[in-house]
Amino acid sequence: MTLLLVGSAIALLAWLGLLLSPHQPHRARERLEADHTAADDLSAVTVLVPARDEAELIGRTIAALGAQGHGLDVVVIDDQSSDDTRGAAARAAEPHLTLRILEGQPLPQGWAGKLWALEQGLAVVGRPYVLLLDADIELAPRLVPALLAAARERDATLVSLLAELHCATFWERLLSPAFVFFFKLLYPFAWSNDARKATAAAAGGCMLVRTAALRDIGGFAAIRGALIDDCTLAAALKRSRPPIWLGMSHSVHSLRVYGALGDFWSMVSRSAFTQLRYSTGWLLVATALMAVTLLAPVVGIVVAGLAAEPRLALTAGAAWLAIAAAYWPVVSFYRLPAVWALTLPVAAALFLAMTWSSAIGYWRGTRASWKARDYGRSPETSGT
Repeated sequence: MTLLLVGSAIALLAWLGLLLSPHQPHRARERLEADHTAADDLSAVTVLVPARDEAELIGRTIAALGAQGHGLDVVVIDDQSSDDTRGAAARAAEPHLTLRILEGQPLPQGWAGKLWALEQGLAVVGRPYVLLLDADIELAPRLVPALLAAARERDATLVSLLAELHCATFWERLLSPAFVFFFKLLYPFAWSNDARKATAAAAGGCMLVRTAALRDIGGFAAIRGALIDDCTLAAALKRSRPPIWLGMSHSVHSLRVYGALGDFWSMVSRSAFTQLRYSTGWLLVATALMAVTLLAPVVGIVVAGLAAEPRLALTAGAAWLAIAAAYWPVVSFYRLPAVWALTLPVAAALFLAMTWSSAIGYWRGTRASWKARDYGRSPETSGT
């Protein structure tokens, strides 16, 4: 009982500290939406779309690029797909876009698949800006002009937008906003956007980068083995030429559906232990932090109800409400009812289990597995 009371008190103090912190990482203040007033001349931008077995979704991604403006150069790198990714992309481009499709070469030792595809695409880029766009990302009309205007206005090396994840099924409603929330806590956007701070983050689905700055760091070869490639690239670019900028947007949509818990589990567990740098120590620290700050208040309320302990009930209840208050801005961004803000501890328990699953996979010899590719524990170059 005493342990639960102390744990709930610590959780309450931690969440109140977050709510009052100057950088406010839990809020959705960094925003950028499509702008129909921005100049639609996109002759300075080449879009690179790495695609492997994306025939189901890439058509919507490519079709949306046709509504961005004039002069956009689009390159799809077909990363040895086993389906009709190439044909789906070509059909979607007609008649609005001139599309180039590169046939991806076999994956060399030490490279992550997406980065190898992007490196091949970078070789044909001749414009000042390159938009790195995942094959399952749909942009609202005139979003690219807004990205370009923001990059020029801020003189930024990188402007990136976190896609609005699909949020229709039960598991998506439980886990998609929580995934975004924890990402924002891990990489506070205000710190990432501050050229004076070392924190650097980006969202790999939609990243507008200065081509010269990308080549100055050695292209994608500089991070060729990175599994968390977006944040690794952001860190390299920020060290070389700050500032960078990261925000949220309703104008960038992820088309990927996570209908079942297993779908989300596979997505998270493939890189969760990588985020902890494959450290058992950090895994234990993360487990302890989540247990105290997110799980103890819920357990405390249950135990207090059974044992009629008013002090524990008051402390644990206040902690849970503080958690919900911190989570509310992201829940609101996803247009969910306020009651969903109370579900964060449940999502946290599942994410913790996914992280342990990721660690167990690593200890068994696999860093990650994605799209029929396994990345072993000892890559030639990790890039992280």
